[in-house]
Amino acid sequence: MTTTLQTSVAAAKKDPKLANNWKTKSAEELSDAEVLSMPDSEYMNDKQMAFFRHKLVLLKRDMHANAGETTEHLREDTVVVPDPADRATIEEEHALELRTRDRERKLLKKIEQSIARIDAGDYGYCDETGEAIGVGRLIARPTATLSLEAQQRRELKQKMFGD
Repeated sequence: MTTTLQTSVAAAKKDPKLANNWKTKSAEELSDAEVLSMPDSEYMNDKQMAFFRHKLVLLKRDMHANAGETTEHLREDTVVVPDPADRATIEEEHALELRTRDRERKLLKKIEQSIARIDAGDYGYCDETGEAIGVGRLIARPTATLSLEAQQRRELKQKMFGD
């Protein structure tokens, strides 16, 4: 997971042509590349906070829509299937869908916590070190609460000592 994260953060490059686009656009109109190209001196300014709040609210809304679709899908598929193999396939698909929704439920909590952090003005800063998490990392994972280095340390400890 860490190497994927490093790759996505490293791949995020600042485009100097986009550096001033944020000044004329609303937070909802900004693209990831435009926010990434903002100068470091503007880290977690009002526009970035609004951008990430919008991103988190959209993610939350999409998850609620997915949950509704799952409910409908499970209701539709409750017909009795006489063939045991077909029934097993349907049950396995349901189990997979429910596991996915459970993961999304946990992510919803993190999204709500991130929105609360934006409201409190703490968003974008590492819980352990207090240093900036970085725009690239937040674009890749808007619910991040640790800087890349702190996350790597935590994963190394978990690998060495278990949970």
